[in-house]
Amino acid sequence: MVQVKQDQKLSLFNRIILWLHYIVIVSQIIAIAAAYISPMVFWIPAFFGLAFPVIFLINFIFSIYWLIQFKRTIIFGLIAMLMSLPTAYRYLQITMPSSTEQKVFKITSYNSMLFDLYDWKKNKQNRQKILTQLAEINPDILCLQEFYTSEEQGDFNNIDTIKKLLKTNYHHAEFTVTLREKDHWGVATFSKYKIINQGKVEFKTALNNLCIYSDVIINKDTIRVYNIHLQSISFSKEDTKFFEEVVSEKNAEDEFGHSKSILRRLKRAFLKRTVQAKLIADHMKKCPYKIILCGDFNDTAASYAYRILTKDLKDSFIEKGNGLGRTYAGKWPQFRIDYILHNDKLNCVKYERCSETFTDHFSITSSFAFP
Repeated sequence: MVQVKQDQKLSLFNRIILWLHYIVIVSQIIAIAAAYISPMVFWIPAFFGLAFPVIFLINFIFSIYWLIQFKRTIIFGLIAMLMSLPTAYRYLQITMPSSTEQKVFKITSYNSMLFDLYDWKKNKQNRQKILTQLAEINPDILCLQEFYTSEEQGDFNNIDTIKKLLKTNYHHAEFTVTLREKDHWGVATFSKYKIINQGKVEFKTALNNLCIYSDVIINKDTIRVYNIHLQSISFSKEDTKFFEEVVSEKNAEDEFGHSKSILRRLKRAFLKRTVQAKLIADHMKKCPYKIILCGDFNDTAASYAYRILTKDLKDSFIEKGNGLGRTYAGKWPQFRIDYILHNDKLNCVKYERCSETFTDHFSITSSFAFP
């Protein structure tokens, strides 16, 4: 009799677990679909896409549970995981280093967080550390997002500093904000190779986001380098604290209100990045040159924006990266949101992510050779 009751309890528990697993499986399928459904048409799947790695891990844990019990229910979880493999493949890589006798050029992308202008890290030496790290990488082309420079005497003229430090005689900077006619905020590309043409793709959807392009001559060939900074979620310190707190001192009404505010900002960012990604993709279609596109996408590899931008481009992390490739150093989301993409007219021979950062992003570097 006791054994029967225990079996009944176990059966009830398994039924609850099964229904929870079904919810996870459906969530995982929605997360996969997020890359193919424009947030402009239906924005809810984008939230599932953002959480794809977490959903994938939970499904894996449920599948292990059924495997231990030798339950056929594991089939549903395995099918969902198999469907997710192409997406999961963008998050984890194990590749072997390749050697080439061809001459290569190196490009680095880095969200410099204004060189810690406002002392967010509470370390007065951060700007110098950032510059020292860039000097150690010594890229041929450097793409910086959240770039700051000043023409005010005694202030930080980061354009002159970087040009002298890296011996990059050519640069292209565009600004979204200028104060006092001397202090500038925007994005910048520095190059050891001659820049023969430059321009920008204006989003008209956000104040601090921009895409610039620079045509550089390498080995008598022209390469267009896109440097982009897509719409951010703009989490505040309060939002970060909200995520960190397991037990909040606020009442339920405050928590609900804060959650709604975060969801609204996420939705707004999804929509704006969709518009921005399409504008860039349309611009690249008209480009007659070899293309490298890099920058801070502020979105994961399961997103609609990522799929739009990688439609005709390769991801250098997938080709030559290793590990999880996390590029965001903040509290959340700790995924890969910075990318270096290229078309098939170039060969990626190496991809590296700095192991240390002095901003809220890790710098990433790719080396390329001509086929």
